[in-house]
Amino acid sequence: MKKRRGLVIFGWILIVSLAIGGLLVSEMPLKSAVADSQEYQDLRLFTEALTIIKNTYVEEVNTQDLIYGALKGMLRTLDPHSGFMPPEEYKEMQIDTRGEFGGLGIQIGIKKGMLTVIAPIEDTPAWKAGIKAGDKIIKVEGESTRDMTLFEAVKKMRGPRGTTVTITIVREGWKEPKDFTITRDVIKIKSVKYRVVDDGIGYVKINQFQERTAAELSNALKKLTDKKIDSLVLDLRNNPGGLLKSAVDVTEQFLPPEKLVVYIKGRSVKKTEYLTKGDRPYYDTLPMIVMVNHGSASASEIVAGALKDWKRAVLLGVKTFGKGSVQSVIPLSGGSGLRLTTAKYYTPKGISIQNEGIEPDIVIEVKVKPEDGEAYPVIREKDLEHHLKNEQKPEEKEPAKNKKKEKEIEVAPLRVDEENDVQLQMAIDLLKGWRIFEKKSPDSEKNVADNL
Repeated sequence: MKKRRGLVIFGWILIVSLAIGGLLVSEMPLKSAVADSQEYQDLRLFTEALTIIKNTYVEEVNTQDLIYGALKGMLRTLDPHSGFMPPEEYKEMQIDTRGEFGGLGIQIGIKKGMLTVIAPIEDTPAWKAGIKAGDKIIKVEGESTRDMTLFEAVKKMRGPRGTTVTITIVREGWKEPKDFTITRDVIKIKSVKYRVVDDGIGYVKINQFQERTAAELSNALKKLTDKKIDSLVLDLRNNPGGLLKSAVDVTEQFLPPEKLVVYIKGRSVKKTEYLTKGDRPYYDTLPMIVMVNHGSASASEIVAGALKDWKRAVLLGVKTFGKGSVQSVIPLSGGSGLRLTTAKYYTPKGISIQNEGIEPDIVIEVKVKPEDGEAYPVIREKDLEHHLKNEQKPEEKEPAKNKKKEKEIEVAPLRVDEENDVQLQMAIDLLKGWRIFEKKSPDSEKNVADNL
């Protein structure tokens, strides 16, 4: 098995107070760069502009601010998961894997150039204040979010417990924007939750892949086994991803040793395989359903893809987010850093899910009815600006005759109560049926006959 490199599966949304969906595993060393003649000419153009601005702008400017601004703009021309991090942002990112932050408790993303709430995290200040999925944040502390990066928005909304921040929201159906002044709190996100949902059926929900997720899962599976479960539902819905290593460590608890979980390769990154090690007990005999949806991204898709390819579990739900790229975090001088897309990842069968997502074995959609309340528009990787292409399946150009035809917007309900969770109920019913078929298998019938 090749040595695991410290690369990051970077998720699709920012969690203000939690994490950015994919975090630092280890850092790539800073290497010297050699520019060719054309690059020297381009750099000369940059230094000329910098000098002119410093010498002739109406007010005195800070050179570092200019350079940081230029670097942010440079990275913004790449894919949506690459970016420049000034020292403060870089330091925060190194802390993000702990899953405990001071902030509001909302998941945000960029949709059509606007800072958009993906979902509030339950029982957090934002959730209690009434922030809803689909809300557009147009100002933070009176400052416009237009052209504001996700990291800049996170920086402004994070802060010590007990302090306040005012965000200005535009919501569909409102005649004018509304200010929400929210008191920050320490948001502790437990990455794994578990319980017995039916007689003999265990349920495990993974919210995000953090440093301690694999250990939390191991503990959950042990506790559920002690309760004599004979089948399992693994819920990866709305899990934005996280650490690549965590995804591998989670997967190896359901597969035997030396099974390929995922491999990565890029222009400057050689093909690197990640295999199960068998360091923990693995539960490879439990009948298993994995639930996924449009919010299952990045590391979640690695787990789901591996379990599907190895036919270890049945996937149920709707197509996943479709983020198949890998980010490296590279330190720069002065305490800053780059979050740079350096590779794509592939399932054990060699499939790239970039922009495509993973199609579940059993598609169960959650329909939004008027009586169910509000819904939010579904966002996937292919909807993000500057998204990477999938070399295995080039994007088809829309026929000219259909250009004027408005695309139907996919929506999902804001909340689904457990009583109305048709996907979970279907998973439970399938496992019950699985149990019945096992009892009626030829081997089981022979055992019954022998005992008569």
